[in-house]
Amino acid sequence: MPVTLDDKLVVALSSRALFDFEAENRLFEAQGDEAYTRLQLERLDVPAVTGVAFPLVRKLLAFNGDGTHRVEVVMLSRNDPVSGLRVFRSAHAAGLSLERGVFTRGQPPYRYLRPLGAHLFLSANDEDVRAALAAGFPAARVFSTSVVDAGRHPTELRIAFDGDAVLFSDEAERVYQSSGLDAFQAHEQKHAARPLPAGPFKPLLAALHRLQQASREKVGIGLRTALVTARSAPAHERAIRTLMDWGIEVDEALFLGGLAKGPFLREFEPDFFFDDQISHCESAVVAGPTGHVAAGVANKR
Repeated sequence: MPVTLDDKLVVALSSRALFDFEAENRLFEAQGDEAYTRLQLERLDVPAVTGVAFPLVRKLLAFNGDGTHRVEVVMLSRNDPVSGLRVFRSAHAAGLSLERGVFTRGQPPYRYLRPLGAHLFLSANDEDVRAALAAGFPAARVFSTSVVDAGRHPTELRIAFDGDAVLFSDEAERVYQSSGLDAFQAHEQKHAARPLPAGPFKPLLAALHRLQQASREKVGIGLRTALVTARSAPAHERAIRTLMDWGIEVDEALFLGGLAKGPFLREFEPDFFFDDQISHCESAVVAGPTGHVAAGVANKR
């Protein structure tokens, strides 16, 4: 019987999301593919420094700690296969159990998300993220400047999400962008009982909710989720009712009414935060690993 990942939470990520390959990438941009490959081969036995997504991956794999395979992490990278050797060796040196990888030598890797059944794609490449989102997969560009503290709350995975254009569609955001805050509040109050359409990250939140339920009290790690949104009352009600309609719970909900998200996220201490607006991401990087979701009206080119 063929192996399947159908019942797993599947996370795909690029090598620059998991490890700090920024110096190697600068060489690639300056001198090209051959110089990059030579450098990676020269450093084959030098474990790479961990990157922005490393704490997230380590904690996700901990959900397999009781011997039940609940989470699969796959490398999905524009790197060449030779550079892929260093990625796997670095993962092994860091204690990560990674088995699967796809290395495309400069070609867009997002097309492999579908056969993987991926619930999340993390990359440092904006074009790959946009292509993945357009293909219907939750995807985010990692901010390499994010504060990373791999040692905090070691027995709990914390993930935070923005609402509109991330968990929810950009329906309400379009009203705000075109007509302003008062129109947005009136629109959301009028439609409070009508669930918002799903946004690009609903599948990830749903998969995390299933993981939370399936692993509760079975492994030595917990999962905590948060909705961190610029919404305020009365627009908060539609967001909560939407989650209730989906049958998905979040552990915390922060309705900030336009306040900067960074100070609040600093208290939550996320292992990853996802937002569609660059300004919110720039506020959040001081609190922890951050990913930009290039979706919705705020990201139209």
